[in-house]
Amino acid sequence: MTPLTLTATTERPSRAKRTAWIPTLVLALGALYCLIPVAWVVMASTKDRSELFSTFTMSPGSGFMDNVSQLSSYRDGIYWQWMGNSAFYAGAGALLSAAVSAAGGYALGRFAFRGREFVFKLILAGVLVPGIVLAVPQYLLMSKMGLADSYWSMLLPSILSPYGVYLVRIYASAAVPAELLEAARMDGASEWRIFSRIAVPMMMPGLVTVFLFQFVGIWNNFLLPYVMLADDTKFPITLGLYTLMAQGASQPALYTLVITGCLLAVVPLIALFLVIQRFWSLDLLSGSVKA
Repeated sequence: MTPLTLTATTERPSRAKRTAWIPTLVLALGALYCLIPVAWVVMASTKDRSELFSTFTMSPGSGFMDNVSQLSSYRDGIYWQWMGNSAFYAGAGALLSAAVSAAGGYALGRFAFRGREFVFKLILAGVLVPGIVLAVPQYLLMSKMGLADSYWSMLLPSILSPYGVYLVRIYASAAVPAELLEAARMDGASEWRIFSRIAVPMMMPGLVTVFLFQFVGIWNNFLLPYVMLADDTKFPITLGLYTLMAQGASQPALYTLVITGCLLAVVPLIALFLVIQRFWSLDLLSGSVKA
């Protein structure tokens, strides 16, 4: 090795060390950009109306418990009914969507049949269609069936997730060996037993991901309940807080309740992510032990 080559190879690591902090800085700035509004909501939820409108600071106030109490007593606790509706819509919709995605993705990933690629491309096209485009046609269908302004009008559009089917199809192709399925068939196992006892446990990390994405999507959905629902006792938390904020234009005292309600509405999502992260870790550890 010539001295020139030795100098070039020794300079590369030092240059990489000098620029290694740039991606970290970019990520830190992005995290700060996302966390500042969250921090403001946390601080603003602790202030009463006088503190909220008199000063704009990040220092905490002294009215958090009073805000929660007023929010809970507003219209006989309708806020918690909205929270319960959101939990029902998101939980049931995400479970049904994960089940349908598991069956559809497994069939597309592990069965060869005529028209499979066409169906898969059709699902990919469905991934590209934004949900806002489907809201009005879905309302017309639900209205035609007499299901508008009902719990079914929120559940049925949430069951089929094209992205969930696509994700499970990719995951099933990679995580479920065809040889294992053939061995189970040779042992006399039925297709339902193979799917439920072999394929589903092996696809569980992917199904958990589908469940999380669908839960968060339904929980944060605003347009579909805005179009479908008229009875405010069936509103999810997003639409409920929107109506509460609209009333705040004439009653400024409601703004503190809206901010406190926004903070409390994020807590279930954080708790769900922490619980599901535990299942991800268990699945990865079990996979490493089996290997």
